[in-house]
Amino acid sequence: MRLSVLDQAPVTSGNTAEGALNKAEELAVLADELGYSRMWMAEHHGGNTFASSAPEVTAARLAARTNRIRIGTGGVMMMHYSPLKLAEVFKTLSAFSPGRIDFGVGRAPGGDTSAMYALSEGRQLMLHNMYDKLGITMQLFQDQIPEDELYTKNLAAPTDVALPEVWLLGSSGNSALKAAQMGVGYSFAQFFNGAMSNEILDHYRDNYQPSVFMDKPEINVSYMVTTAETKEEAEYEALPQDIFRLMMSKGRITQVLTPEQAQEVSLTEIDRMAIAEGRKIHLVGAVKDIAVRLQEEQAQYGFQEAMICSIPHSQEKRLEVYRLLARELLGS
Repeated sequence: MRLSVLDQAPVTSGNTAEGALNKAEELAVLADELGYSRMWMAEHHGGNTFASSAPEVTAARLAARTNRIRIGTGGVMMMHYSPLKLAEVFKTLSAFSPGRIDFGVGRAPGGDTSAMYALSEGRQLMLHNMYDKLGITMQLFQDQIPEDELYTKNLAAPTDVALPEVWLLGSSGNSALKAAQMGVGYSFAQFFNGAMSNEILDHYRDNYQPSVFMDKPEINVSYMVTTAETKEEAEYEALPQDIFRLMMSKGRITQVLTPEQAQEVSLTEIDRMAIAEGRKIHLVGAVKDIAVRLQEEQAQYGFQEAMICSIPHSQEKRLEVYRLLARELLGS
């Protein structure tokens, strides 16, 4: 099994956004050393919980600081950008780091309604043409002139650079067929709602049409994981993330607490039931048990790669999660 990293540059309680981005860089360097396949930065707008609002900028920094690992976005939110700009940005990244850049894209806004309208400068949002935008971007990656009249007089510079890998994100299966028809990788966000199924992934594989970007179907699955040497330690480190998700379900976006602060939070029986239900999409436990769980799910669903998102409060504990998983699953 390949392992990869998904990072949101979380700003945990008592810490800063600047620190969160520096910690992303530290994580990228470690993941490169440990043998992780890729690291993607998410895109979040309009809050102080995550510092990853410009993943393509962070990707440039991470690619410059690493040697082997693929670097990219998971994902760029297409609704906010022109295909020409997307192509120019990722071709530039690829020119600096040929063969190591991933263009991962999603159809979600990455923020609330106010952020969506601010990013569009109040213009009418165009939500119906996401796949068309992706197709045009892919043409521009190849130095082609799209038929769309907006782009018939434009090449995307720089030209004649290595193609990035292209991945389409999904969390419900709706984009699986499009990813297959367009010949791109499919990245399933299991930690969103736990909706992964053989039906969704088989639908992608069975309909796959090879492209210059990817000659065969590739699937990675993103998991939220908190792990440690023992189950007890993992439970202790996981509670802040459980409470964060609980508060989010109630419409309250807060920063991830310290484990000590989390222990002091008064939880109702209903809260505890909600947290237990949330554990279906937040894998918590001793590292050997988590490794077995990931291997079992790979055997069941047939994906090639597990992409790990982990948000303990402290950077030390977060790096330890990736070290432990690499030890168990990569032998490093």
